[in-house]
Amino acid sequence: MEDEEIKKTVVAYLSKKGYTKADLVLQEEQNNVSASPSSDLCVSRVENDPKRYNDGYSKLRSLAYNSLDLYKHELLSVLYPVYIHCFMDLVAGGLVHEARIFFFAFREDHESRHLRDLQKLERILSTLNSEEMELARSFRLNKLKIKLCEYSYDLLLQYLQKTHSLTILGIINEHIDFEVYPGQPTTVADNADFATAEGRNNKFGKQMNQNIRWGALEETEEQHPEKALSDSEKAENGNKDVNTEKGKKRTFDGIQQGVAVRRIKKDKLVSATGANARSETSAVSAAPRMKPELTLPATPAEVERVVLEDLRNRVQLNSLALPSINFYTILNAHDRLNCLSVSEGGSLIAGGFSDSSVKVWDMSEDVQIKKSFNLLGANESVKNENIPGTEDCKRSYTLLHGHSGPVYSVAFSHSGDFLLSASSDSTIRLWNTKLNANLVCYKGHNFPVWDAQFNPVGDYFASCSHDRTARIWSMERTHPVRVLAGHLSDVDCVQWHANCNYIATGSSDKTIRLWDVHNGDSVRIFIGHRSMILSLAMSPDGRYMASGDEDGTIMMWDISSGCCVSPLVGHNSCVWSLAFSCEGTLLASGSADSTVKLWDVTASTKAPRTENKSSCSHRLRLLKALPTKSTPVYTLQFSRRNLLFAAGAPSRCS
Repeated sequence: MEDEEIKKTVVAYLSKKGYTKADLVLQEEQNNVSASPSSDLCVSRVENDPKRYNDGYSKLRSLAYNSLDLYKHELLSVLYPVYIHCFMDLVAGGLVHEARIFFFAFREDHESRHLRDLQKLERILSTLNSEEMELARSFRLNKLKIKLCEYSYDLLLQYLQKTHSLTILGIINEHIDFEVYPGQPTTVADNADFATAEGRNNKFGKQMNQNIRWGALEETEEQHPEKALSDSEKAENGNKDVNTEKGKKRTFDGIQQGVAVRRIKKDKLVSATGANARSETSAVSAAPRMKPELTLPATPAEVERVVLEDLRNRVQLNSLALPSINFYTILNAHDRLNCLSVSEGGSLIAGGFSDSSVKVWDMSEDVQIKKSFNLLGANESVKNENIPGTEDCKRSYTLLHGHSGPVYSVAFSHSGDFLLSASSDSTIRLWNTKLNANLVCYKGHNFPVWDAQFNPVGDYFASCSHDRTARIWSMERTHPVRVLAGHLSDVDCVQWHANCNYIATGSSDKTIRLWDVHNGDSVRIFIGHRSMILSLAMSPDGRYMASGDEDGTIMMWDISSGCCVSPLVGHNSCVWSLAFSCEGTLLASGSADSTVKLWDVTASTKAPRTENKSSCSHRLRLLKALPTKSTPVYTLQFSRRNLLFAAGAPSRCS
């Protein structure tokens, strides 16, 4: 306000004295200054001397690569944003030829980590294209926050001032914020998020300091297996007393002896595994119990009985006791199959196709007895579906029509009675698997919906879309109850926390956000991936989260601290599905490289933080790699009995 008053006073004085020309010149200069945006700074830098970009970046590059190994990784983190903004400044100044020469001269420095970004930025040919491209706009509108120790920060500033690299210094001041911390620099393995993108309003620190109630959901049979087992044993003893027939008693005694033999074998296996397996199980059971913010429905008696029976027969998994895997292959899909989902017990399999249809296969025993057990895909003839008067009148799959675009996600409810399907027509449909009918069509997204997932036990579900938002829905309402906005690009996957109080979303902006269901706020941002996030999974105790990206990298995150506990590198293509075992001791990953990999979660999360960069290989606790013949893995699902279900469809090129 003081500057405006001074300007008004000067203008009034000039007009009073009759200096009309001076008055007009002053007003014209003021209009030019107010009309010039902040981006004109880069144009002025280019007009001074375009060669300064090449010289300044070369000097900064020599400083980073010639510094001590202790500080090199921190100084190298400054190179990439400076390189990008030098290139975009040259493009904004209209020097496209010089920009391309600069781009290809130093491209090799960043191809290993940022290849996909470089391929997108290479298409920038003019200022108009750079403004329209989403990636370029995010670089311009958001500052990059980089962590440096005091010595690295002082070394960088002294070197820039000593070499008179004013152009590079201006770029750093305009587009980079440094977080300087005392002491020695951290290693790359311990500091996966050393460079983070943040908006101009800088809410990152506030979101990372909020408390997280990461415990498991309380008062559920699956989270209290010891109680469920004791109740089932009491019921078994009561049935044994009532059952007085001798033949039944002999049968029951024989079963009891068989159980005793199995328990002896199990005890031997536990003794072979040692104290690690027992400590892993006790750690999971010691997780705190949290009350859900959402109102959860009561569990029907029939469903509760099935859950208790599954818990009774659950197999305890660890690094020496790996799960059995049941893999379903969908034949004759001809690359039209986009997604798959397996129900809790594996009795139903649903697939979403590019022709806007949803198909549900019934894998229960009465269908498996049929001679034609193969799963037929999109090419099956109509006469094989349902032929009145024949013995096999039951069709091999149920065809569900309703969407008007490709279906990108399908998901079964906890009980398997309902099915969600998300489509490019911007809608989500709810199907009843018993009636084979569409119940509700949910509309709210403005663009294609990429994923939709039921919450673990209730009547709520979450969806994510190309419109950069995720939404929380109730089955009883046709409009969303929460809209979660904050990502800078597509939200590609969504996953509920174990206690139903949080939702995690993975995005093409290479970040993962954790949202509070109660108020819809973002309470955590997880940064460390180098490509778009395609899959998420939550541990049963709610302490850890696993995420897989397009490059095949899997990261294990501590939800309470927001830090990456351990990177898991083993796949060489997209990680499409992740699943934790019921105890949380194992992690299964399915990829487009046609493999299922099993990881030791407890060994990865217990890795000491004193490891140096050369010992990162000890963190990769890969237990077993299970390759398929030529079938990419679309989905993974652990049953309550710890049986791992997997499904996929071979592509034409395989």
